Amino acid sequence: MVSLVPSQTELLHELGLDEQVLGITRFCVHPDHWFRGKIRIGGTKKVHVERIRDLGPDLVLANKEENTREDVERIREFCPVWTSDIVTVDDALSMITEVAGLFRREKEGARLAGQIRDALASVRPLNRRAAYLIWKDPYMVAGGDSFISEMMKAAGITNVFAGLSRYPVMDVEQMAQSGADLLLLSSEPYPFRETDVTWLASTLKGMEIRLVDGEMFSWYGSRMRYFPDHIHALFT
Repeated sequence: MVSLVPSQTELLHELGLDEQVLGITRFCVHPDHWFRGKIRIGGTKKVHVERIRDLGPDLVLANKEENTREDVERIREFCPVWTSDIVTVDDALSMITEVAGLFRREKEGARLAGQIRDALASVRPLNRRAAYLIWKDPYMVAGGDSFISEMMKAAGITNVFAGLSRYPVMDVEQMAQSGADLLLLSSEPYPFRETDVTWLASTLKGMEIRLVDGEMFSWYGSRMRYFPDHIHALFT
């Protein structure tokens, strides 16, 4: 098979499917030995379809948001494509059990889903109001129908832009007037740095600003079980 989705690639590794995975994207950085050793078939948005055809997979795993419809339709001309559509935590847990079922790893999938449920149930709510930045120039925030917003909710963080869809553009003045007391700067897809924290702190007086691991908020797979540890490390 070939995986076009970084978080689902990591899940395949967790399910013990090393030999079955022929190709991954250049953004599939976990696990590291797969990133270094597996054949790469381009990025999530710019898939080398002919390279996938040459690998001769019997299945390709894709995602509605991360991959383009055009690429998926071209791949379907020569290979079945299983496509996930993840918005909520329940969607992610269903995806884990469904993918596990595709490869007769039902027990492993059920165990992993249970670990994630237990982990998320252990999170102590932060009771904060926050905006989550995913991009710069222009600034873009996570809206309410994103998986990121769902993970914020799991941490007891109210997304002040939950009433907006997808990833709207937002200027600094709008962030200042949003009612947020916390601003989260993601490590991906834009890699925010301490210099961004310093500049925004000088502009958004009184707002707490934190760099966060974007994988922990946006990877809907086995990595979700580590989310409570990340939140604990950030706010204790």
